[in-house]
Amino acid sequence: MDEQEPRMSTIGFVGLGIMGAPMARHLVAAGHDVTGYDVAPAGLDALVAAGGHAASGVAEAVAGAEVVITMLPQDEHVEEVFFGGILESAKPGALCIDFSTIRPETSQRVAAAGRERGLRVLDAPVSGGEKGAVDAVLSIMVGGERADFEAARPVFEAVGKTFELVGGSGAGQYVKAANQLIVGGTYGLVAEAIVLMEAAGVDAKAGIDVIAGGLAASRILDLKRDSMLARSFEPGFRIDLHHKDMGIATAAARSADVSLPMTGLVASLVAAARSRGYGTLDHSALLKVVEDLSGRS
Repeated sequence: MDEQEPRMSTIGFVGLGIMGAPMARHLVAAGHDVTGYDVAPAGLDALVAAGGHAASGVAEAVAGAEVVITMLPQDEHVEEVFFGGILESAKPGALCIDFSTIRPETSQRVAAAGRERGLRVLDAPVSGGEKGAVDAVLSIMVGGERADFEAARPVFEAVGKTFELVGGSGAGQYVKAANQLIVGGTYGLVAEAIVLMEAAGVDAKAGIDVIAGGLAASRILDLKRDSMLARSFEPGFRIDLHHKDMGIATAAARSADVSLPMTGLVASLVAAARSRGYGTLDHSALLKVVEDLSGRS
């Protein structure tokens, strides 16, 4: 590699699912040498096809890597991978970037343990869903040290469009919790708008198109209004995961000693979606809950 290319060229990537797989491919395309691991073979095959390397386990994926990346579904997965493999196998000085969405306290615990082993740890949850990952336009909310954030820029530039350091360890997770409560609330309101217009005999498609051009415009309306009107809920981000995220948001509110009544309502709607068996559907399936409540299923 010439001197203009990123110095951080050796990456161990753990978690090659819906989000992680395209992110890893973008890193390969940016010139990084990426070795990945996932419990499911599909992600490994996709990485190898893109020019990366498959590892047989976490230790093999991260050994000798300058950058260690994790993109995992839940706190217990991050803890298992970090405390059960990365701490022992990553070389001192490695930069660890956790793109997972987990509790702030977990990120802080991981960062503290990493520092004791000479690792530099950033929590860097992302927003943008599967399409944002595929298009490399994710928004990345980063918690950690400024020097580590600057060192991670080549990684962020390869997978995202917007990235900001928002505070110390765990801060990225607080911002992601705020992001998820806004996303969930917006889905709930779009769902109510669609149900209202349809029940009133209004042309809901024309109505929502007009709304999308005014003050109520949003990224969700841009990307999801047609699929919601068509009742197409192929998951880009599953209700099950948003349920987990709303739990993080409500717990974060308690730890910050603030009252977030709208967040509590959105969390209840998401929980209702899950209890109705919609957990594997896209989070835009909150529309089904609103229809159920209105007797319009």
